[in-house]
Order: sequence, then C-alpha cells, then structure tokens
Amino acid sequence: MKIVCFGDSLTRGVSMVKSRLRIIKENYPYFLQQLFTLGDENEANVTVINKGIFNDNSDSLLSRLNKDVIEESPDYAIVAIGGNDCNFKWDEVAENPDKEHQPIVPIERYLDNIKTMISLIKKSNITPIVITLPPLDPVRYYQSIAKTYGNSVSHWISTLGGIEHWHGLYNRSLNKIVDELEVIKIDVRTAIKQAGDLFDLISEDGIHLTSEGYKALSTEVYKYLSNFTDMKKPQQI
Repeated sequence: MKIVCFGDSLTRGVSMVKSRLRIIKENYPYFLQQLFTLGDENEANVTVINKGIFNDNSDSLLSRLNKDVIEESPDYAIVAIGGNDCNFKWDEVAENPDKEHQPIVPIERYLDNIKTMISLIKKSNITPIVITLPPLDPVRYYQSIAKTYGNSVSHWISTLGGIEHWHGLYNRSLNKIVDELEVIKIDVRTAIKQAGDLFDLISEDGIHLTSEGYKALSTEVYKYLSNFTDMKKPQQI
C-alpha cells in the first residue's frame, strides 16, 4: 500500500527551534512510516511518501496535485492544508494597521480548492483523506508575530476576533465541506489537544508543532488507517 502525505509545513515537518524555523526529520510522515514498519507483515509493506512543502497554501497545493499525487498513483492521499491559507501578510498589516486585510487565501477560494482537489483525487481512483487543522497557541503566536512586525499587528487581529477566530473558522468550514462530500476525515485537532500539554506539542511560535506534536498527529492518522484497512492497533514509538 502506498500513502502520499500531501500538504504544507504541517506535512513537511517545520518547527520553531531556538527561535528559528527549521525542517525537522521527526515529522508526521516519518512517524507514520515508523508505525507501519513496526506493524505486522502487511503493514511492513506500506510506503509513506512525504509531499509537503514549506509555506504552501491551497492555491499552490492544487497547482502541484497532478505531479505530486496523481502521478504517484498511491492508494491514499492525505491532504493537510489551511494554516497558511487563513494567515495574513503581516508585513502589509504592520504598514497599514488601520486598513482592511484579507487572509492569504480567502475562505471561499480555499473551500473551492479543497473541493477541486478531492474531485480530481477521486477521479484518479485514489482515496482522499483530509485531516483537520491542528490547534494553535494564540498567546505565543501573538508574541511571535509582534516580535517580528510590532505590536500593531497583534492589536489589529485582536479587533477582528483574534487569529484563533480565523483559524477556527477555516477548520469548521473544512469539516463541513468534507462531511458534505462524504470524504474520510481525521480529527487531529482534537487528538493533539488530548495528547498532552500544548506547550510541549506546539513550538515557541505558537503554530508549528514540535516533534512530540507530530508524533501525536501521526499516531491518530495511523490509528484511523489501521481500523480502516483492518490493520492492528498502534505501536509505541
């Protein structure tokens, strides 16, 4: 069985380490492959392919769908996208904090991109799986962007309900459209919240996961795939 993990920084494995964003080896496709390798004979034959790219959004994901998913002909394509879509161009906000600003990918286009990707994946006889947006830590996120762009950006977003409002809005909308399309969905947002202290699972920028956070995410994905494909329960990694 072949699984393509398709997405943005969440898939690629980006974490804030010593105040710098770094791509780490211990990402969720890495842990997912480990879990399958530790399984029975059938699970050992599972191949997990990482097709994550740092800073991608649903526009760029759609543009590389054919090359990175369809041409790979996997059994499953796990789509993880949305965190960068609902983000803002903070440099522009800092320059004009009194003006109106839109998310990088407005929600209507984001949902259209999701629907288009799901349709194309299905037409290629690949089973699409969508994972929810992981949780964030608003306080550390505000501290991080304010440190880079100044306090005006955190004040601006707070007047619009906070970044958690936008992040939650995109996640709720993603859940709704995926349910309507009757696509497999894995709620990693809830799983990560229940896995332990978010301070240890989310890195110091308040949005990217730590190695432990990626492990919690991969365990939930593996747990679901194990049940779906009649595999056994998760191993410990």
